[in-house]
Amino acid sequence: MARQKTIITCAVTGAIHTPSMSDALPYTYDDIATQAVEAAEAGASILHLHARDNETGAPSVDVKDFQPFLPRIKQATDAVVNISTGGSLSLSIQDRITPAKTFSPEMCSMNMGSMNFSFHPLAKRYGDDDWKFDWEKEYVAGSDGNIFRNTFRDIKEAADTLAPHDIKFEHECYDVGHLYNLKFCMDIGLFKAPVFIQFIFGILGGIGPEVDNLVFMKRTADRLFGDDYRWSVLGAGGSQMSLATTASQMGGNVRVGLEDSLFLSRGKLAESNAAQVAKIRRIVEDLGCEVATPDEAREILALKGGDRVNF
Repeated sequence: MARQKTIITCAVTGAIHTPSMSDALPYTYDDIATQAVEAAEAGASILHLHARDNETGAPSVDVKDFQPFLPRIKQATDAVVNISTGGSLSLSIQDRITPAKTFSPEMCSMNMGSMNFSFHPLAKRYGDDDWKFDWEKEYVAGSDGNIFRNTFRDIKEAADTLAPHDIKFEHECYDVGHLYNLKFCMDIGLFKAPVFIQFIFGILGGIGPEVDNLVFMKRTADRLFGDDYRWSVLGAGGSQMSLATTASQMGGNVRVGLEDSLFLSRGKLAESNAAQVAKIRRIVEDLGCEVATPDEAREILALKGGDRVNF
């Protein structure tokens, strides 16, 4: 039996890192579009997208901050567009799903539970004069007070609101309990197989980035979902490439991008999202796997097709 091809997702900008942390982090509309297209050209078949304020780089879920770059990406590449339903730790689920409801992408992300979600230790790496924008320091340092909220009611509201759009979710599971949350939601009919699970390791508040934890999460998902799921791995920070490599050898898919890590290797900042994609593609192919094209990813994940999006 031929091995299933490996889907590379690239998470282009996210809502954790700030412009002061890396000159490569895209935050203007132009840079997000350019880096997304380059990541697709390097081998990413899915582009996971957040928006930012074009002037300050602050994370945004405003539709007007998605509008300038989504059509450019669609015109320049056939990659699958995946819009975040996270993007803010303070806004309601209805605010956070408005971009997906507006643009009807093929995919969007969905955190499968509420959790402490913090990146405040990053603030200690920078002095007061290192920040480019006024909002950054408090945004990072104050994240120790954050709870990312996705209650069962929130998840149902998102699933029901977006159901007419036939959007496939990237179910982000930051700990093993999130897998059981997803199983419950499938049992009550909120999500249809095959579901796409993103195992996430290394976020403060979630499960740690050890290979034992990957094996445990995979074994749990096998027991809960059988053949009804596809999976991918996101290793945050320094665990990005090593966990992605391990996942690809276990038959999984991979996610890289400057949302998840600003580095290409230990101590070396990545110069672009495309550089991370090119690196994991080279590793995956050197180890004997083939990288999926966008259309192959659509088939593997049972997506609706790029002709049915609204941008």
